[in-house]
Amino acid sequence: MVFPKEETLIYGIKLSSVGPGRVTGQDVVHEPTHMDLAMKLHYLRAVYYFKSEAVEGLTTARLKEPMFTWFNQFPAACGRFRRSEVGSSRPYIKCNDCGVRFIEAQCVKTLDEWMEMMEEGEYGGGSLHKLLVSNQVIGPELPFSPLVLLQFTRFTCGGMSVGLSWAHVLGDAFSAADFMNALGRIMAGHQPAQPLKLTQLQTKIESYRSPPEPSKDPLSVKRVGPVGDHWMFSNHCKMEAASFHLTATQVSQLQSKLCGQNQIPVFESLCGVIWKTVAKVRNGPEPRTVTIVKNDPRGRKTDSLGNGQVISTVQADFSVMEANPKELAELVINQAMDERRMIEGVVERDKGLSDLITYGANLTFVDLGEADLYGLELEGEKPANVSYTIDGVGDGGVVLLLPGPRDGSKDGNGEKVVTLIMPEDQVMVLKVELKTEFATCTYM
Repeated sequence: MVFPKEETLIYGIKLSSVGPGRVTGQDVVHEPTHMDLAMKLHYLRAVYYFKSEAVEGLTTARLKEPMFTWFNQFPAACGRFRRSEVGSSRPYIKCNDCGVRFIEAQCVKTLDEWMEMMEEGEYGGGSLHKLLVSNQVIGPELPFSPLVLLQFTRFTCGGMSVGLSWAHVLGDAFSAADFMNALGRIMAGHQPAQPLKLTQLQTKIESYRSPPEPSKDPLSVKRVGPVGDHWMFSNHCKMEAASFHLTATQVSQLQSKLCGQNQIPVFESLCGVIWKTVAKVRNGPEPRTVTIVKNDPRGRKTDSLGNGQVISTVQADFSVMEANPKELAELVINQAMDERRMIEGVVERDKGLSDLITYGANLTFVDLGEADLYGLELEGEKPANVSYTIDGVGDGGVVLLLPGPRDGSKDGNGEKVVTLIMPEDQVMVLKVELKTEFATCTYM
């Protein structure tokens, strides 16, 4: 929701499109995998914030010029969805070079003023974030819906934000980050990687061979719809986003508080604390089943798009509210059940026409702590801040663990960012409870 007062913050919006510099070829298509199609109702919305010294003299022409080379590498991102005319009408991407939507905008505030408003929550939760990135979804006309939209918003101080709207059917957050980082390398004059091989861009629609079809749907997904060609999930309640920062000291104290010298990893530690906290504040049955989403580096190829994340579920057969967070964290480590093959089996059984949500089907924890979200460099400068959120979240809610701003070292300064996407009536209570847990967190 955009309040009337917010509408005056952004102005001068211009729309155009940018596509590959060379023709991809006739009748070339990309067929999403079963896992890709299982994520089609979710969207990643990212905003990269750059200070004035990083974008000084970076005109629209200088931004667009390297994009022609960039998009040569990712023809599927510049295509449009179609449905197979034979068989099951399974959707596929026609690599027709229609391009990525390019949005230019101006902001009446400086970058520092904008970040201050976000920290103070002047306009409410994540509503400011939504002004800097397109919230468009795919459909209801598939042939005319771009899969990627980029918004470049200039602040009065000379700083700039780069907003990425990314259809999750293209790939997960690690793929989206790799996609953006490739732009920075090309702008720096590095030789681009080879485009995705034509073995991945099929010239005909082929049937996937999946594991045996499951007798019932896995716990990690929820059926919705049917949505037809309008790939949007409408929740029953308003979802609100809020983020807070954890310093390296706070992260260390959290781990020590949970298990002393035998440290539990940061992500699992946060899962334990936040799982218990959500159980305390949520009206109705406590969430005894949670979904865990993590990267699978073994199944991921550099500079290729796709949904390579591990999706698992964890079940507690005891009261979560009364449990020790350490016990919950250990449950996440030791009892997570990988459901990827079951999800693929559902899509196979439905002939690629499933309407599913994963994020928020249960309380969902997503580990992006190792994602290279700060790898996009403009004029040799990394972003001052990066935020990633997810649209199409069910009322179970999502917790994202993101890396904090980099300070020049490989691992940054050890800071972490936690983003909550929860029903609106739970967000404020969760902030208060988690502030007690983490003592001196800075909220956004």
